[in-house]
Amino acid sequence: MDIVSINEVGPRDGLQNIKNILSVDERLKLIRSLEEAGIKLIEIGSFVSHKAVPAMSDTDELISQLGNIENYSVLIPNEKGLDKAKNNGVKEICTVLCVTDSMNKKNINQTVKETLRDLKKIFLETKDSGIRSKCYVSVAFYCPYEGKVDSCYVEDVIGLLLDYKADEIVIADTIGAANPREVKKLLSSIINNYKDINMSCHFHDTRALGLANVYASLDAGIKKFDSCIGGLGGCPFAPNSSGNLATEDLVSMLEMMNITTGVNLDKLISSRELASEFTHMSLKGRMI
Repeated sequence: MDIVSINEVGPRDGLQNIKNILSVDERLKLIRSLEEAGIKLIEIGSFVSHKAVPAMSDTDELISQLGNIENYSVLIPNEKGLDKAKNNGVKEICTVLCVTDSMNKKNINQTVKETLRDLKKIFLETKDSGIRSKCYVSVAFYCPYEGKVDSCYVEDVIGLLLDYKADEIVIADTIGAANPREVKKLLSSIINNYKDINMSCHFHDTRALGLANVYASLDAGIKKFDSCIGGLGGCPFAPNSSGNLATEDLVSMLEMMNITTGVNLDKLISSRELASEFTHMSLKGRMI
C-alpha cells in the first residue's frame, strides 16, 4: 500500500505573512482542528523576532498549551532561536537556507556561505541535544532575483548539509516557478547521488503546478510533502510568490490515486473553514 506523509505548515508558514494576527488561543484551536482531521506532523510556529514577524509572537506560550510536542516542529533562524527551542522542549527544529546570495540576504541578511557556517554549528548542537533537524533548501529551482538556479550547485549545497548531519532535507520551490520535468530530474539526481538521504518537498502553487510537481516527486520516489490549509502562505521576500499548495488539494489528489494519507477530507475542510474565520480570508483550494 502506498503511503504519503503530510507535514502541515499552516500554523507557521501560512500565518506569518497575513494581515490578521491570530491569538495563541486561535492558533491552538487551528492546530487541534488539523489534528482532529488526522494530520500527524505540524509546523506550529517559529522563534524569530516578534518585531519582524508579529504573527509568531508567544510561540513559547503556544507550546506550553499544546503539551506533547513529539510531532511538532518549530522554525529557528539562528543559534539564539535554537536556545529558545531547547528551553521549550522542542523535538524538531526547521532551518532555512536560500541557495542564492540575493535571496538569502533578503531573508536573513547573510550570504549562503555565512548561513552554511551557522548551520554547521546548529546541526552539531541538535545532534548533541537529541533534537531532530531539517533544512529547507529554498529557491531550489528559481530565484526571484537571480533566475534559474543551477541544479549541480543545489546538489553540492545539499551534500554539505548532509555532511553537517542535517536529519532531513526539504526541497522548496519557493516562488512556484518549477515544472514537473525539472522537478523530477533534480530529485532523481539527488536520490541517485545521496542514497540514504531523508528528503521531502515543499511546493507553492503560483502557476497552478503544485499538484503536478507533487506527482513528479512521487514518480521520483518522494513520500513526504509540506502543504498548508487553504493554500495560505507566501514568502514576504519573494516577489510574485503565492500561497503554499493547499493541504485539501494534496489529500484529495492522493486519495483519487489510492494513496493513503490518514487524513479525513471532510474534517480537513472544517479546518479550512476555521482558518478562514480566524484569518478573515475566504480560503479555498483548487480542487474542493
